[in-house]
Amino acid sequence: MASLKMRNGWLIALSTFPAASRNPFMSNRKICIVTGSRAEYGLLRWLATDLRADPDVHLQFLVTGMHLAHEYGFTIKEIHADGFHVDETIESQLASDSNIGMVKSMGLGMIGCADAFRRLQPDVVVLLGDRYEILAAAQASALMGIPVAHISGGEVTEGAVDDWIRHAITKCAWWHFAATEQYCQRIIQLGETPDRVFNTGDPGLDSISRLSLLTREQLEAEIGLSLQDPLFMVTYHPATLGDESPALSFGKVLNALDRFPQATVIMTKPNADAGGRELADMAERWVQKNQHRARCFVSMGQLRYLSTMRLANVVIGNSSSGIVEAPAAKVATVNIGPRQDGRLKASSIMDCPDDESAIVATINLALSETTRAALPATVSLYGECGASERMKHLLTSLPLPARIKKKFHDI
Repeated sequence: MASLKMRNGWLIALSTFPAASRNPFMSNRKICIVTGSRAEYGLLRWLATDLRADPDVHLQFLVTGMHLAHEYGFTIKEIHADGFHVDETIESQLASDSNIGMVKSMGLGMIGCADAFRRLQPDVVVLLGDRYEILAAAQASALMGIPVAHISGGEVTEGAVDDWIRHAITKCAWWHFAATEQYCQRIIQLGETPDRVFNTGDPGLDSISRLSLLTREQLEAEIGLSLQDPLFMVTYHPATLGDESPALSFGKVLNALDRFPQATVIMTKPNADAGGRELADMAERWVQKNQHRARCFVSMGQLRYLSTMRLANVVIGNSSSGIVEAPAAKVATVNIGPRQDGRLKASSIMDCPDDESAIVATINLALSETTRAALPATVSLYGECGASERMKHLLTSLPLPARIKKKFHDI
């Protein structure tokens, strides 16, 4: 019997999910995972692994976006390295990183998804997050009558266009796998029926528990650098709705890092957002000047990335990994600027503005004995490990809709 909780007059399962009894008509369910970026694939990897192990599931992979661009590491190779078969690829990532380029890339993605879904005929399309290539897949799925299972809806990131993209994907989706109860409530607030909204937790926590992370010595051999303390892990993406240019803001971050000449710095380049290319060039130039203590990566892969995070003294930047994974790893986060405004934040996360002096002061606070002593008590706000298993159970147990016909749920 599922553990039930009353939510706005509806009884829904929160801790446990529908019984795993098999409907014979559900066998060989075709579940298509769409992925367009390194970070998103890292969050989907364990769900894909669990689905692949189910004999009653026909797992499909549709790969697009940055995965197919050499500029961003051609990360489709990571999907192949994990043993997954890629059923379809869609070349949608234009060389331009302007707002117009993003719009045109979305258009190419939507056209490509229409052709791919026609060939694959999936029963369910699985989408994660809030990037524009995922919105293209959501729109194509909705217009073609294919139910979408959307992961990580209901969240807020006020400093980036990802915020409204995420909510638009929510309105295209049939099932919603949210990271917290608060995010479930926000999805319902958007008019989604409560019995299709599930609090599964965040899949980002699964890699921390399921990967055998590298030791310091193994990681040093992998990246060719001695990892002396303090170890800084830096990822800074364009705040697409920020008050100043991303380059100006990132320049202040780099100036702040100059104030810590004793620190080892591992930096990952930004995503393919408007202004991202200039930030990537700035990161490369800064690391070139600091080769004795710094390395820069287009993509580290989940194993090296999380291994570095676990060993780091502080995570610096504006990446969602500093909000979700770092607290679970008991690592302090210096969250810079408005990009993650609105997200639930654990006690280990320290916000600061895009200001050099403020960044320096906040890094010093993160390195202080007081902060370090408090880190073991940090509580993750994004659920517990096992989200991928819970999502897999739902994807294989929930009955497919006869047709996509949604009613707006008024609160």
